[in-house]
Amino acid sequence: MPESTLPATGNFTEHELSFNDFRQIVINDYRIGYESRQASILGRREVLTGKAKFGIFGDGKEVAQLAMAKAFKKGDWRAGYYRDQTFMFATGMSTLKEFFAQLYAHPDIEKDPASGGRQMNCHYATRFANPDGSMVNQADTMNCSADISTTGGHMPRLLGLAYASKLYRQNKELEGLKQFSVNGNEVAFGSIGNGATSEGIFLETFNAAGVLQVPMAISVWDDAYAISVPASLQTTKEDISEALRGFQREAGTNGYEIFKVRGWDYVALCETYAVAIEMCRTEHVPVLIHVTEITQPQGHSTSGSHERYKPAERLAWETEHDCLLQMRKWMINSAVITEAELDDLEDAAKKHVRNSQREAWNELSAEIKAELKEGAALIEQLARHSSVKELGKVASSLRACVDPGRRDIVGAIRKALRLTAKEHQPERKALTDWLTEENKANKERYNSKLFSDTPLSPLHVKAIAAQYAHDAKMIDGREILNAAFDAAFERDERIVAFGEDVGAIGDVNQGFAGLQAKFGDLRITDTGIRESSIIGQGMGLAMRGLKPIAEIQYLDYWIWAITVLSDDIASLSYRTKGGQKAPLIVRTRGHRLEGIWHSGSPMGALLNALRGIHICVPRNMTQAAGMYNTLLQGDEPAIVIESLNGYRLKEKMPSNIGEFTVPLGKAEVVKQGTDVTVVSYGSTLRIVEEAAVELSQMGINIEIIDPQTLYPFDLDHDCVNSLKKTNKLLVVDEDIPGGGSAYILQQVLEVQGGYSFLDAAPKTLCAKEHRPPYGSDGDYFTKPSVDDIIEAIYTIMHDNNPGKFPAIF
Repeated sequence: MPESTLPATGNFTEHELSFNDFRQIVINDYRIGYESRQASILGRREVLTGKAKFGIFGDGKEVAQLAMAKAFKKGDWRAGYYRDQTFMFATGMSTLKEFFAQLYAHPDIEKDPASGGRQMNCHYATRFANPDGSMVNQADTMNCSADISTTGGHMPRLLGLAYASKLYRQNKELEGLKQFSVNGNEVAFGSIGNGATSEGIFLETFNAAGVLQVPMAISVWDDAYAISVPASLQTTKEDISEALRGFQREAGTNGYEIFKVRGWDYVALCETYAVAIEMCRTEHVPVLIHVTEITQPQGHSTSGSHERYKPAERLAWETEHDCLLQMRKWMINSAVITEAELDDLEDAAKKHVRNSQREAWNELSAEIKAELKEGAALIEQLARHSSVKELGKVASSLRACVDPGRRDIVGAIRKALRLTAKEHQPERKALTDWLTEENKANKERYNSKLFSDTPLSPLHVKAIAAQYAHDAKMIDGREILNAAFDAAFERDERIVAFGEDVGAIGDVNQGFAGLQAKFGDLRITDTGIRESSIIGQGMGLAMRGLKPIAEIQYLDYWIWAITVLSDDIASLSYRTKGGQKAPLIVRTRGHRLEGIWHSGSPMGALLNALRGIHICVPRNMTQAAGMYNTLLQGDEPAIVIESLNGYRLKEKMPSNIGEFTVPLGKAEVVKQGTDVTVVSYGSTLRIVEEAAVELSQMGINIEIIDPQTLYPFDLDHDCVNSLKKTNKLLVVDEDIPGGGSAYILQQVLEVQGGYSFLDAAPKTLCAKEHRPPYGSDGDYFTKPSVDDIIEAIYTIMHDNNPGKFPAIF
């Protein structure tokens, strides 16, 4: 039987079809649902027998997802959660064989196109980013954004995917981008479990979609539990659609259309989805489809059994109201098919699922066994020429592995090389050569594509220096940013910006002043106070071909968006093995100002949480403008952290404001020196420059290096080149001790090999461990001051030459 050759898409009404056509559609739907159920059952078995590591499945939700698939069209998008396998099979966006390949973590994107074995099963994605950086024609494909495991974490992205349709419909400047939209007619389909609707990120996104009026269709699969916790402890009124009833739109208001339907009623589900999605698609009104009385026959996952927490009467009810059982009864009672014919269909479906599973397992197993055979043979060949008796045991243990993995092969070879470290025969070299090649292959399999790494990467954007007229004016830094944004919006109609206070007043520091009046409120837009959904809004737009700048008003508030930034955007390229990208630019401001929540500089936290996002730390607004010019030409996500206390400092206006670029990963030697290398960035770097003046009067000539971006960091190794001259290092930043400074030390001393050139212990000068208090005195006693920097550098010189630099205190 072929893979679901008849997708369960396309609505039907009985008066439009002959009965024979109708019954064939229904039978095909049931077959897809039944195959999906068998895949869940067999998948669980494969985990429990040890072939797969973990399993989570969509059993019990098959019929609702068949109905949803009928309303899904080319150009539409899905942002769902990890129980939508039936929907994916029904739309043709995934197959049974790919389902099992992902279950077994096959690291080949030809076998598991969603993730190349990097995500656990039922985490789906379609590939829309080509290796050359271009995007597929999304208007002509069915599109699935990459799933994540954090419950509710996909909702902000769903908002952005739907918001893109609104912009494509309403902004006439975008009409030429036909590969991304057909007049904004695309619907963004989301799914979520009833328990996850208690997440704040769900409620924030839900409200935002109601305000924006975007074509977003949320399906809630309600099985009355969230793992073991019943709805009575999860949801007001134990009913999410009732709890959200105030969002129902009325005459003259915005809001939602809310539907409720039982998850085992095939006909009602088909009718509900047909009406709801048509309304969503044509009117651009968000819809909530609350699918109740869902069951979960195998429990939450392979980590436990639902018999532990569900009472006997609930389990009996679930058995009776299993959606496939109810659909089967309806089909027989409606004369769609006979029981005997259904028995034959189910037998064939079981065989097809089993064959798909075997093919997926055998393909992965064959690759690994071939590598094992090669590796074992090389170890045995070495054993014949070695004095180490244990080698034979290593080889035989490797050959005896049951269901071996690549770690077994590589582990055995590494052990063989350790055992023969003192030997130098050709057979040992053959083994090391084999391991070198295998390591290269495994790096590609398991460690590649943290970033898109395409020809469109911002790392490949040509560096263009800022140019200045001889009579260039000194103006506020904010005016430089404003001019750069003005030029960018004029240049590229795909660029949009949004965030709190960004539109009407032009952001709190006036970087967008006057630009909404010039370019319109579809391109420069105010939002509510909702950091998570602001970032998700930008992520979805970026996935759909636009160039969004999403603003978090202050860096201190990035933590409200950490789920979207860290779990979703930062991991997107990696978890799809380069199959998807979201080149969102996050604009924010931080470092010194006043008070606990307006002086943030949590670089260590960002560096740990946001690997997969470029982290730009300009010391002034000219640098920031050049970074935006670079990033807007690239295809990778970034966060730009402007210096809060720099907007009214004077800078020269470049004559090529919309053209000059600041390359990522390129450090700048701000001041040449011979005595101490000082690495700093952002607001603190300006204080280092102040300190350099007094230090020079004391006979100390420091070299100042601004890395400009922390991720990537100093790709040309300017820091270590400086250390070769000075042999002394101080890192100054505003993060807590061991935060950003520890990362910089690791980069300079370990990655760049700077340790070899030190004549003195490297030092860091950071802020205190607590958050900065309010007021100038609080700033002075909390963060590095000019006095602190002078004395820290002087102490380094004193320790090196106490005769020339006697102790100050």
